[in-house]
Amino acid sequence: MAQQGFHVDQDKLCCSVCLDLLKDPVTIPCGHNFCMSCIRKHWDEEDQKKAYRCPQCRQTFKPRPALVKNTMLADVIEDLKKTGPQAAPAGPSLTKLGDVACDVCTGRKLKALKSCLQCLVSYCEQHLQPHYESPAFKKHKLVDPSMKLQENICPRHNEVMKIYCRTDQKCICYLCSVEDHKYHVTVSAAAERAKIQRLLGESQKNIQQRVQDREEDVKVLHQEVEAINRSADKAVEDSEKIFTQLIRLMEEIRSDVKQQVRSQQETEVRQVRELQEKLQQEITELKRRDTELEKLSRVEDPIQFLHIYPSLSSLSESTELSSINIHPVRYFEDVKAAVSEVRDILQDVLSDAWTKISQAVRSVDIFQAEPKTRAEFLKYSRAISIDANTANSQLLVSDGDRKASLMGLLLFDLLKMSWQFNMSPLDDPNDLCRLQVLSRESLTRRCYWEVEWSGTAVSVAVTYNCMRGALHERAFGYNDKSWALACLKGTYQFRHNNTRTSISGPQSSRVGVYLDHNAGVLSFYSVSETMTLLHTVQTTFTEPLYAGLWVGYESSVQFK
Repeated sequence: MAQQGFHVDQDKLCCSVCLDLLKDPVTIPCGHNFCMSCIRKHWDEEDQKKAYRCPQCRQTFKPRPALVKNTMLADVIEDLKKTGPQAAPAGPSLTKLGDVACDVCTGRKLKALKSCLQCLVSYCEQHLQPHYESPAFKKHKLVDPSMKLQENICPRHNEVMKIYCRTDQKCICYLCSVEDHKYHVTVSAAAERAKIQRLLGESQKNIQQRVQDREEDVKVLHQEVEAINRSADKAVEDSEKIFTQLIRLMEEIRSDVKQQVRSQQETEVRQVRELQEKLQQEITELKRRDTELEKLSRVEDPIQFLHIYPSLSSLSESTELSSINIHPVRYFEDVKAAVSEVRDILQDVLSDAWTKISQAVRSVDIFQAEPKTRAEFLKYSRAISIDANTANSQLLVSDGDRKASLMGLLLFDLLKMSWQFNMSPLDDPNDLCRLQVLSRESLTRRCYWEVEWSGTAVSVAVTYNCMRGALHERAFGYNDKSWALACLKGTYQFRHNNTRTSISGPQSSRVGVYLDHNAGVLSFYSVSETMTLLHTVQTTFTEPLYAGLWVGYESSVQFK
């Protein structure tokens, strides 16, 4: 009898993970079927949890089930493939791993298109239509599909949580609001969200502005890198040219010295050779005469002797030998001494030059992070001492030229000076000038120092060196050449160019001063357990600076 054909719903033979026909189908303990590779991959991702779930019904298995190919199901799929090409499933998308499924669909779940915050249900495109068409759902809030809708249900009352308790900072339902949160500050969750959303908008705006600012900073730093590279390349190129010129000059001098020595050598040797030749001729002539005289002395016949003698009489005369004056010579040792002297001079010059070059290279300080903590400031700590030559006779300099104290003044001077210092800027503050001193060290690049003070009033300053010659004619802060922080009982004042600025800050017996000469930054800090910024100056310093101190009545100040 002929076998009757049968029809199979292709969707039922699809893997719910890959949504394609099953390949090497396996059946897990809950009865659902999957491709062997799909379920293996899914369970491999859950190895750390040691709990293996069915991707479809979420049933958990322990331990991991063994996978065996379902041969009967595999044969059915092979027969289905032989009936002709399989068309791709038409219609709405089916769910796959990670998708939110429609809560209304029965059997095979379709992918949810939206979730409703009022219904707390996720809908596929088909089941979502009533929310678009029926006025009853007009006020329902639709959001992107969410798997966390159940978190909106109050676990105690099983009601939708639409209220936010600001007192406990948690979401509650309306029953909670009349029970446990009756006297708490509560608002609707939507109102709280709107408030937080506004704050988030402001924060986001600030973040975006900061991102824009940082991008500008990055752009500036990129330009700085290019500028540094160009400047360094130019410095190396120019230095190479200069050193090449110096080497060429030294080569020329070396060649000239060599040529002059060889030329003088040839001259002196030629003169000696000529003298040697003359002396040799003289020796030959003398030997010839000696031979003639020897022959004459052997003639025994008197008549013959006297007959020959007149022709040789000149031989008996004394011959004056050429005189040779040879001084005790060192030959060319003086040349070596002269060249050695030049070498020593050049070594000293080059040593000084290298120090200046090295300092110039190290002075390139384009960018460094500003110090934040006292430990970071102390990395730039600079030891400073007082130039005793700048101290007035009324000031006592002690503790290794680091401390200045007021010796004593007349009562009238003290009252006048106190009034001037605290009450008004001076047109000619000569009294103040008598009580100030300068440091011995100049200050460049980055440096930090601290001063300890006591008494009624002191002033901590930095100034150009031009103040040194007129130190007792110009008070710190009353001109454009100096910057001063006045430390008074209960307050601070910053002074520059005859202008005073009152500063509030914690009182401390120690003041820190931070200088970044290249960047034009001068900052004063109150130093205690923490550092508090009192005042910062941003300017351009055109020459090295010096630390200055002013000492008031019954006061002292010391560089630490």
